[in-house]
Amino acid sequence: MNPKMISKIVAASVWATLAFAPMVGNACTSFLLKGSDGGYVYGRTMEFGMALKSQLTSIPRNYALKGIGVDGKYGSGRNWSSKYAAVGMNALGLSEYVDGMNEKGLIGGLLNFPNSAGFQAVNAVNSSDSINSVQVLTYALTNFATVEEIKVGLQKIKVNGAKLAVYGDLTPPVHYTFHDANGKSIVVEYVKGELTITDNPVTVMTNDPPIQDHLKNIGNYSNLSKVEKPPLVINGATFAAPSSGSGLHGLPGDSLSPSRFIRAVFLSSSVPTTFTTSQMNDAAWHVLGNFDIPPGSVTLPASNPYGGGTGGYETTEWAIVANNKEMIYNVKMYENNNIYAFDLKKMDMNAKEIKFTKLDQPKILVPVN
Repeated sequence: MNPKMISKIVAASVWATLAFAPMVGNACTSFLLKGSDGGYVYGRTMEFGMALKSQLTSIPRNYALKGIGVDGKYGSGRNWSSKYAAVGMNALGLSEYVDGMNEKGLIGGLLNFPNSAGFQAVNAVNSSDSINSVQVLTYALTNFATVEEIKVGLQKIKVNGAKLAVYGDLTPPVHYTFHDANGKSIVVEYVKGELTITDNPVTVMTNDPPIQDHLKNIGNYSNLSKVEKPPLVINGATFAAPSSGSGLHGLPGDSLSPSRFIRAVFLSSSVPTTFTTSQMNDAAWHVLGNFDIPPGSVTLPASNPYGGGTGGYETTEWAIVANNKEMIYNVKMYENNNIYAFDLKKMDMNAKEIKFTKLDQPKILVPVN
């Protein structure tokens, strides 16, 4: 279906949701794990305070996509044809990805960045050479195979901050994480109208502040270790830890973005490097479990910039584990905890239309008696 038609269909209902339901900025967390056999596994959570109604979305090769220009409308921006097929999760009925992986094993995610995002100044004359902030991930996944290509390609276009009707006449204030099949990771941010692309050695990404601030903050936790600490000895008296886990004592456990960043860095880097890519799949789910936000534990007033103008609470709406060795994109939904697996090797990459799949099957329980 044409993205413009989709936008018109859902705009009215979504605007009503934005106006009357608790819309809360997402507190997403992502990371990458390296398998001993050369593959990589990406993990990510999506937190939001309203129903995004996300669907598994597959875009084939050579599909005509319309850019959103400065007027917030499809077709007034930079139009392009998809070079690579991709699969991922959308939001609000749109064809744009908020997370995804393409046929070359490039993986990416769009994460909330409301306190820092500031997109490029684009006038009506240059609108046709720009795309909207919500389209950057989709543009990258359908055009590029590696992070090096992204570094070059994003320099050639502008990203506007046009307000979108489907998003309550607001600008999606986001930044982006990317990982390619070679294990290289970058963070793409637009701050004060400038594009910044940062190599990300720890592969972790959360929300505000900008990535450089997160990286600098790691040094404040240099005392942490996955290795157990020996007993403390003072004046000949020995004081042992009350249990195992002393190495990571002091690891922040709250839901603040800097705390989640530090937690993700240490937990993801603690996974045994001997694990194969397949084993990393299971490990990724366990790491993600540390970022699942119980409903109501993060409740925001309307004045909070992550609150979208109304009060509400966050939930982990869905989580992703993507394997770019086996080319499997897995999704676990909040409502049923089922794991849905999409195999890109079986995808019809030359299909004529975008395919949307609802992940709303009943919860699968395995009876044991």
